[in-house]
Amino acid sequence: MEILNLPTVLARTRRMTAQTALLALLSIGALSSANATVYTLAKAEDTVVGQDQTVVTVYEDTLYALAAKFSLGSEELIRVNPGVDPWLPGAGKQLIVPGRHILPPGPHEGIVVNLPEHRLYYYPKPKRGGPIEVITYPVSIGKMDWRTPLGLTRVIQKQKDPTWFPPESVRKEHAEAGDPLPPKVGPGPDNPLGAYAMRLAAGNGTYLIHGTNNPIAVGLAVTHGCIRMYPDDVAALFPLIPVGTPVRLINEPVKVAWVDGELLLEAHAPVDAQGQSFEPEIEEFSALLKAAVGETTIAIHWDYAREVLQKANGVIATVGLEAELPTPPAEAAQASTAETAESAGK
Repeated sequence: MEILNLPTVLARTRRMTAQTALLALLSIGALSSANATVYTLAKAEDTVVGQDQTVVTVYEDTLYALAAKFSLGSEELIRVNPGVDPWLPGAGKQLIVPGRHILPPGPHEGIVVNLPEHRLYYYPKPKRGGPIEVITYPVSIGKMDWRTPLGLTRVIQKQKDPTWFPPESVRKEHAEAGDPLPPKVGPGPDNPLGAYAMRLAAGNGTYLIHGTNNPIAVGLAVTHGCIRMYPDDVAALFPLIPVGTPVRLINEPVKVAWVDGELLLEAHAPVDAQGQSFEPEIEEFSALLKAAVGETTIAIHWDYAREVLQKANGVIATVGLEAELPTPPAEAAQASTAETAESAGK
């Protein structure tokens, strides 16, 4: 990869009472499902879907309820609107709603979960002559055994109204916190798996994609390793997924795409083995960006690119332009001589 110096290649991009708290929680319950986000790809090689938008809050809004409404995890909306009280933003606040996504690298098939992004992508098999689609949802993640879940697995079982058998480690954790758990929890409002669960082959079947009885936590690293979805999101996805569907669990904090000669960058805070986000190390992030760009000759606005990497808020930014290498003097002289000779022969 050759990086050309570009001084400036771009100049664009872009108290709460107990009663209030209760109302906010109720509003989250009412908006526990985001509208399914389905995108049709004009071409199989398309890499960017959706669009960012802005909304103006009304008094009853919370960022948690708005996140659910716009198919975002709560942290996604909070991160791009710093300084706004997530529980009581107040009326008349203009918020950025990040709805534009670079599709994860790799095959566009089955389910793909990008852990740093806290997002699931599903590529339904296109019908003959039908459009290519991708459906995307926010998810929660948790502690992951990096040697097993990361990589390719598959759905091995589907359960409606599942029973939860808390692992011994989870029961011990709750007991130490003074919140003992029973050996099993049947279907109903107390079941943290929600109404639908899909078991993965990874980890000897211990990992699930499932719903939740705590939708406010979608988008956070709060699970014990499973992938948690808004209740209505998992209800919509569940019937679409046949047993055997491939599932790729990936760890891609930096994604790039080329669109009309522009280099687009989408950066998310990396996650550790506990599934927790942490501040990116800029030099390491820069190396990831260089690796993603490969051998393409580009002009990158590095100051701006590092700013985008530092924020790691998931908002796509244009950080470079495709460029042509300058012609070496010897080649330029050769070309000039050839042109002169051709002109003389006419």
